[in-house]
Amino acid sequence: MTAYLHAVGVAVPPHDVHQAFLDWADARLNTRPRALFDRMAARSGIAHRWSVLPDPTAAGGFYAGAMSGTASRMAIYAEEAPRLALAAIADLAGQADTNGITHLVVASCTGFVAPGVDQIIAHALGLSRQVERTLIGFMGCYAAVVALRTARHIVRSEPKARVLVVTVELSTLHLQDTDDVGALLAMLQFGDGAAAALVTGEPGGIALGQPFAATVPDSAALIRWTVTDQGFVMHLDGAVPARIAGALADPELIASIVGDAVPDDLFWAVHAGGRSILDAVEQALGLPPAALAASRAVLHDKGNMSSATLMFVLARMLAAPPGPHAGVALAFGPGLAAEGLALERVA
Repeated sequence: MTAYLHAVGVAVPPHDVHQAFLDWADARLNTRPRALFDRMAARSGIAHRWSVLPDPTAAGGFYAGAMSGTASRMAIYAEEAPRLALAAIADLAGQADTNGITHLVVASCTGFVAPGVDQIIAHALGLSRQVERTLIGFMGCYAAVVALRTARHIVRSEPKARVLVVTVELSTLHLQDTDDVGALLAMLQFGDGAAAALVTGEPGGIALGQPFAATVPDSAALIRWTVTDQGFVMHLDGAVPARIAGALADPELIASIVGDAVPDDLFWAVHAGGRSILDAVEQALGLPPAALAASRAVLHDKGNMSSATLMFVLARMLAAPPGPHAGVALAFGPGLAAEGLALERVA
């Protein structure tokens, strides 16, 4: 039994906060670190990032004055995460028949609420009270792969299943008041976004093939979320791109990802975790510049939306003219771990 990804709907909030963040960060830095920050920001490949918070660092904004506590941030998450997820589902409904959903899989790592986002979404959509729900939490950027893999397992065990997969992240709820350049550069990457996908056993779209997973040894400290009294603190070590490149030089890992195929013969849906990460993947696999064009476009227009990012890349690929028949979805996250799926376009 094969599972198929038929369509992906996407949504971002209305507030572009990227330039406001750059101005806010500059105000916290002295001359030399500011020059470094500005240089790295200019090279980031990011032009826009979107937030559920209007002008959060301006006078009267959410982060004006003292940093808000985690409780205040989670109150916004409880309100805005379901709303943004439902906007993505509405976009999906414009592309595919979303009636008869039997299973709901939701991934999110930027907030907590109970009843969960999955239950709120199910109620808002009027789904059957018997709908089976799975909530994937705190797995970070590769949670989209885990959500699609879960949907694949469901369809392969229940051929008539119609699985709604949702990823929703509000990363901008976790701004930290700091003058540390590394921390500011990490925050520079992240924005808010949501995506929704339909996975069934009916042929169409992109077939979800064999999953793969690997953890890079001695790398657990490189990507971390720490829950504090003032939100979740992201730690994204500057060594991550080099460690990813090193991992992708391992023939055993490459074989688990591409099998007998040549990487250049495949299409690549790679999580847009940052320009340097995309560069590392491109160089390690010997890919031409155009191979990661969809990932770079998502990074430019939306930034890194954690688990939602890969879904935005897949949405672009589903809408693009046909390319190579076989492909790979690949994402990296806390651990440091790589997760992915083999993909195959359906004629």
